[in-house]
Order: sequence, then structure tokens, then C-alpha cells
Amino acid sequence: MVSIFDMQSALAVVQSPEQAAALLDPVRLRVLERMREPESAAGVARALTLPRQRVGYHVRALEDVGLLESVGDRKRGNCVERLLRTTARQFVIAPQALGALGVSPEAFRDRFSSSYLIATAARTIREVGELQERAATSGRSLPTFTLETEVRFASPARQAAFAQALAEQLASLVAEYHDETGRTFRVTLGAHPTHSKRPGTSQ
Repeated sequence: MVSIFDMQSALAVVQSPEQAAALLDPVRLRVLERMREPESAAGVARALTLPRQRVGYHVRALEDVGLLESVGDRKRGNCVERLLRTTARQFVIAPQALGALGVSPEAFRDRFSSSYLIATAARTIREVGELQERAATSGRSLPTFTLETEVRFASPARQAAFAQALAEQLASLVAEYHDETGRTFRVTLGAHPTHSKRPGTSQ
């Protein structure tokens, strides 16, 4: 398998079990961290104080699954070292890389559960990752937008009222802007507590 990226992208979605397994191997993960900038297998071996042959084996495996790509050569003494670089600055693993164990929102009925929220976020990663790959292959940009904010609720009742008002506003906007002839977008709204402390408390 070769990398689908002609140049290093900011973020790549890992979709295959082979890529996920290579990415999560402890030694290969260290190699990838070193190769976010162009580096040779010999250079990584020196930096990690590992045998060059061992690092070279892992580098070839990572290149085979499209996580590393060749970006040129570097002369070091009487030798010429091949430079490689990660195909993306950062990676995220999509649920389909887990096969049948990958999560899907359809498996959960309670839309107010944390499991449903996580499954919905996983679906977003899967779908946007697939669309990102298609866009990169065709040389097009992917039209997306993200809205994010924080709000504090005085009580569970106020939280429920906010959710109801938000649902009504969303339904109104969909009714106003929906066009059967246009391109379909999936709009996902979710909320969860943050790790920030509440004013006047230790939690």
C-alpha cells in the first residue's frame, strides 16, 4: 500500500487494521514521532539508540502501510541516506479499523447516553475520514464547518430546557434552509461536561 498523500497533511484518519496495528506498535510509534520531520532510518536509530537493522525493519513496515513516505536524500560522510517523513503531522484511528468491534450509533437506543455520544463522534470520524480521502485523491477541498462553545447550567431542569430550545431552533433552521436538490450535510449536536472546575467548588 502506498500513501494517498502527495504532501504531508495536517491530519490523517487511519482506516485499516494494518495501519492501526503499525501505528500502535510501541517501537513504530517512536519511529513515527521522530519522522514527523524528514529523517533517515539511520538517523532515527542513532536518536533512539536502537540497532539500525531493527529500525530499518520498522521503517519499511510503516512505509508499506502508507504511514511514511520518501521525501529525498541526504549525504552523510561517504553515504547517502534516504529521508522519510510521516504522511501526516497527526493521526486519528477510525472505528472501522476495529472491524466488527467498531462502534456505531445504531447499536444504542438511548440518545441521551454517553455511549451514543461517543458512537456518534466515531461515526463522524469515519465519514469525514472517508470524504477527506476522496477529496485528497481528486484534489478538491472538503466543505465542513465546526461550531463549539461552553455553557453552564444552574440545574438539570435548565439543561433540559436548553436541549429542547436547541432542538426547536435546529428544526426551524433545517426547515428554512433544506433544499432537496442540494448536497446533503450531516449536522451533529452533542454536549458533555468539561473537566473545568465549577466556580466556588473544588470539583
